[in-house]
Amino acid sequence: MINKLTTEQASDYNNLEKMSTFELLSNMNSEDKTVPDIVEKAIPSINKLVDVIYEKMSKGGRLFYIGAGTSGRLGVLDASECPPTYGVSDNWIIGIIAGGDSALRKAVENAEDDAELAWKNLQEYTISEKDVLIGIAASGTTPYVIGGLQKAKEQNIITGCITCNQGSPLAIEADFPVELVVGPEFVTGSTRMKAGTAQKLALNMISTTVMIKLGRVKGNKMVDMQLSNKKLVSRGVKMVMDELKIDKELASSLLQKHKSVRKTIEAYKKEIKELNL
Repeated sequence: MINKLTTEQASDYNNLEKMSTFELLSNMNSEDKTVPDIVEKAIPSINKLVDVIYEKMSKGGRLFYIGAGTSGRLGVLDASECPPTYGVSDNWIIGIIAGGDSALRKAVENAEDDAELAWKNLQEYTISEKDVLIGIAASGTTPYVIGGLQKAKEQNIITGCITCNQGSPLAIEADFPVELVVGPEFVTGSTRMKAGTAQKLALNMISTTVMIKLGRVKGNKMVDMQLSNKKLVSRGVKMVMDELKIDKELASSLLQKHKSVRKTIEAYKKEIKELNL
């Protein structure tokens, strides 16, 4: 089976150890340039998945990612970035990696081969048919991910997947498969390269689009971001200045009071409106 996977096919380049540094970098870059075009072809599939996620989350549902290795880490990364970026609960988009959080730094032997483990992990969060589950696996053959989707479907939970092989076992299990067939890797089988890049792009598109549709962006600004450092506070002050047409001192004072760009803007506009009545 593994020999038939596109992600396992031999690299189009050989004798890598004999290439100069410049040749290695240039050839890798040439391969990477092909990835956005592959993702573009998958937009119709991503569109369908985003729409069903939005429908579920707008009614109080959650989004789950499961994966192993690089794919699992990318899912956890995407989930972890949503709370600070959009001011949402860290229980709204949840990333789970085979082997637990320790697998984010070090490989956990055999965790991805346990077809029962993902469902056990998901049950810890009381996943239900209100939610959506996305399985992420470059090969599309990871037992941990496939097993999780199979169990979820038995419970009438909508499932999607992001994989880099066409017609994989994972894609067959998913209600809404996204197939990003990026071809052989520069280093044969190293799916942290083009496959990982493609998965990251798709995850960015999915979570960002869902957050926009759920009203977590105003205009093009992250008005619900957590003001957790000086850079973000400065960004927030500028947003308030631009939206309300006020000076920096007043914007800083208001933002310090309300602790949120959105709340600051809404409170100030309400105050101005009441004064004009």
